[in-house]
Amino acid sequence: MLEKKVTWLELFYDLLFVAAVSKATHVLLHVEHGGMSLEQLAKFLLIFIPIWWAWVGQSVYNNRFGKDSTKDRIFMIVQLFFVLIMTASLNIDFDSNYIPFLIGYIGLRALMVIQYMITTTQEKHHRQETARFFGKYFWLGIVISCCSLFFDSWIRYFVLYAGIAVDIIVPLIGRRNLVKTPIHTAHLLERFALFTLILLGESVISMLSVLQSDQFTPSSILFAAMAFVLIIAIWWQYFENVEKHVDKEKQTAGQTIMYGHLFIYFSLSMIAASIQLLFLEQLSYLFILSFTFISVLIYFVAVMVVFHRYRYHNFKPRFKVMIGLILTLIVLFAFDWLVMVSPHIVLAELMVFFIVFAKVTT
Repeated sequence: MLEKKVTWLELFYDLLFVAAVSKATHVLLHVEHGGMSLEQLAKFLLIFIPIWWAWVGQSVYNNRFGKDSTKDRIFMIVQLFFVLIMTASLNIDFDSNYIPFLIGYIGLRALMVIQYMITTTQEKHHRQETARFFGKYFWLGIVISCCSLFFDSWIRYFVLYAGIAVDIIVPLIGRRNLVKTPIHTAHLLERFALFTLILLGESVISMLSVLQSDQFTPSSILFAAMAFVLIIAIWWQYFENVEKHVDKEKQTAGQTIMYGHLFIYFSLSMIAASIQLLFLEQLSYLFILSFTFISVLIYFVAVMVVFHRYRYHNFKPRFKVMIGLILTLIVLFAFDWLVMVSPHIVLAELMVFFIVFAKVTT
């Protein structure tokens, strides 16, 4: 398979999603009465999933069929306009900006499907079948989501996300045929790794917020320093694996990378919010403790599942080691639950955990 490089326009495309991811993460920072409501957590997921899927859709198209031609560039530039509309509409008060959000999301998806339809006329054999499959069945999700305009209250959201769910399921249904047109593994891993880097930036922003909220006291400096080491450990573990420990020549449909990174991405957003919320101590102790450890557990499991599929056999960690790390998280959580330690101790525990995690998997 020919080498495929990330283009400058793809990098610019990612940058415009930074604001969307940041807005989604900030939904988690709205604290009321010492906790987060289920509605608030649901809004975070409802905002985050369309952002992820809109980005994934174009990234996977570029991976299989993109040629950085004038036509492809024009499609992506027009899509960027819809990204701006969707991002501007994101708010904790989701209802008030529903129409512009829908316009932005549907515009992104529709343009991508049109690209597949055009590609159908230009490709042959399995590649043509793959383009035809997406160009045909992705319309189902778009049409269902558009029908949400005819409803009000919770029914509107049910219809919208029913369409998004159909969209997400389509590649899974066609997986047997999609394997015949495999993704460029090295390119796709690089695309998803670059977006991971963006989300690690959210953790850096949280670290800066800690420093700015307490006027550089010894307490805030120590907390920020530990947060910094934690972020570096996450970066080290993830990118060392991407760079050296996975088989970039492996030919697959890429679905483990695509769907697994949804959990990596929203857990990184949750970890970024946890860093700030831990220090501010605006949430009840048991809630923020649970929220933080669940975030770390989701990230740990998602990363191990994604990399296990592509990791060279001699670099695969032993099963006992992975179980040991999970049990360590559980023990730390149980201890903190019973003893009620300070935020600094919680962060120090997680910092050490990620250092050990990086050590045993790289």
